Amino acid sequence: MSDILVITGLSGAGRSNAADDLEDIGWFVVDNLPVTLMDKIVELGSASSAVSGAGFQRLALVVGPTADQSEVVREIRRLRSSEHRVRVLFLDANTSELVKRYGSTRRKHPLDGEGGGITEAIERERQLLEPVKAEADLLIDTSTLTVHQLKARIADSFANEGNDASMQTAVTSFGFKHGIPLDVDLVIDVRFLPNPHWIEALRPLTGLDEPVRRYVLDQPTTSEFLERFEHLLEMLVPAYATEGKSYLSIAIGCTGGRHRSVAISEELAGWLRRHGYQPRVTHRDIGR
Repeated sequence: MSDILVITGLSGAGRSNAADDLEDIGWFVVDNLPVTLMDKIVELGSASSAVSGAGFQRLALVVGPTADQSEVVREIRRLRSSEHRVRVLFLDANTSELVKRYGSTRRKHPLDGEGGGITEAIERERQLLEPVKAEADLLIDTSTLTVHQLKARIADSFANEGNDASMQTAVTSFGFKHGIPLDVDLVIDVRFLPNPHWIEALRPLTGLDEPVRRYVLDQPTTSEFLERFEHLLEMLVPAYATEGKSYLSIAIGCTGGRHRSVAISEELAGWLRRHGYQPRVTHRDIGR
């Protein structure tokens, strides 16, 4: 059985960087793969592994947006019906960031020959990719990521996995005024909790500091919320795992992303650890 990762996503969102990062951690990567050859590459790798033990144990297939996306979806579903472990990574980014990237590199967008300019080409591609995006196990929004941060995300998700098929979890705190994360499964709004920002002594601190943490967690509303939310997670998390979900990402949002969401995210991460998961914790807006 091979571990197969199909990499797709918007042009300029980082497919090539992700492919390079996977190669660096030991994956065999085939870039710009025609959809019609996906099955043949997997078959060759499996046959080689069976004969010599030197096949592709971890195979990443990079599919471009110019491919027939309905055919990509059919091939993904066909592979998932096989004995292999198959996952789909979708790289996304907001339109303004993609326009900026194309402006700095002076490269032409692959769909920019149909008139309307770069923005229209990006939106056409976004619509074109919706069917395969719906198949994604993991979506990474690279809008605010440097190449080094993307490399770290790829390593966190795909390095040193072995044959462990357990569900990976991630918890992100964020501020609503900076935008909702695009690459999460569940978004929880904790702006109903009392805000430490209005306490002068707590304002410069963050939810990682004990005074803020205690202020947030000692609120009666917080205790009731955490109790009810954890009961919900006791049902949801095992259900997601049973359904074969490879990744579960939860985002906790407050106004600025520095106090309440950070403290609650740390509590949630602790709950996940106590239940046998090893969550990746990110505080997206803590430094703003």
